[in-house]
Amino acid sequence: MPQILDVSIIIVNWNTRDLLRDCLRSIYEETGGIGFEVIVVDNASSDGSADMVAGEFPQAKLIRNRDNRGFAAANNQGMAAAVGRYFLLLNPDTRVLDRAIAKAVDFADSHPEAGLVGCRTLLGDGQVQLNCYMFPSLLNLMLSLSRLAAAFPRSRFFGRSRMTWWDYDTIMSVDVVAGCFMLACREAVQQVGPMSEEYFMYSEDTDWCWRFHKAGWKVLYAPEPTIIHYWKASSSQCALDMHVFQRRSVLMFLEKKSGKLTRWIANGLFCTASMIRLPLLAAYYLMGGHRAEVAKQQWPMTMTALRFHLTGRVPRCV
Repeated sequence: MPQILDVSIIIVNWNTRDLLRDCLRSIYEETGGIGFEVIVVDNASSDGSADMVAGEFPQAKLIRNRDNRGFAAANNQGMAAAVGRYFLLLNPDTRVLDRAIAKAVDFADSHPEAGLVGCRTLLGDGQVQLNCYMFPSLLNLMLSLSRLAAAFPRSRFFGRSRMTWWDYDTIMSVDVVAGCFMLACREAVQQVGPMSEEYFMYSEDTDWCWRFHKAGWKVLYAPEPTIIHYWKASSSQCALDMHVFQRRSVLMFLEKKSGKLTRWIANGLFCTASMIRLPLLAAYYLMGGHRAEVAKQQWPMTMTALRFHLTGRVPRCV
C-alpha cells in the first residue's frame, strides 16, 4: 500500500521546458516540513520538456502523453496516480515563494469546510493577479463586453465578475479560484469527481468550482501562500486559437449551468461586441501611431472570434 503524503503536486506541461524547470526547482527549494510528491504530466511537448524532467528531476513522477490531451484530462491522469491527502494543480509557468505549498496545506487543514483553496498570485511584474472571480452569467458578460467593468473597477457592481473592488489581502469565500494554483481536498474530489474533460482548455476550473459548491464545499482564497505566475506561457504559443477556446468554454459552461437559451444569448453578445469592435479597430489603424499597432495586433483575434461565433468552427493548433 503506498505511503499517504500530505500533498501531490500535479503539473500539466505543454512546451514550457525552461519555465517548468524553474517551477520544479522552486518546489523542491521552497517545500519543506510536509510530505509531498511531484507528478508532471507532459502533453506531447516538442521542446524536450519530458526529457528535461527525466534527466534533471528523477525524483518526480513523469507521465508522457503521446498527444495533447488538454488541461482537464491531463490533471485527471495526475490525480489518478497521486497518493496525497491533497491534490495541488499547479501551472508550469509558476514559481513557488516562501513555503507557499506548505502554508496552503496548513490553511486547508485549519479550514476543513474548504474543498478547494487558492492563493495569492503575483504576475511577473509583481502586480497581484486577479485569480478569483464570480461564475459567468449574462450580466457579468455584458459588464465585461461593455467595458463598464474596466471603467469602474472599484465598484462592487461593475467590478463584480473579476472582483476588482477587492485587494486580495483577506481570506475570502469565492465562486472560482483560477486553475494556476488549486489545492483540492482528496475527500472532496472523491465526492465531486475529477475535472470535466469536455473542456479542452479554459473553464474547466470554473466548472470544477461550481460542482464543489453544489456539493456543499467551500472554495476559499488564502492570502498568505504566494506564488509568481508568468501568465499565458502555453496559450501564447497559439493565441488566436486559444482565444476561441476560451470563448467556447465560457459558452459551454453557461449552457451547462443555465441552459441552451443562455448560451445562445451569450453567443449573440460576443458576436455583437466583435462586430462593434472591428470598425473601431479600423479607425485606430487609420489614426496611426500606437493605436495603429494595437489595431494590428487585435484585428486577427477579433476576426477569428467573430468567425467562431457566426459558424461555430473551432480551430486546433495543438
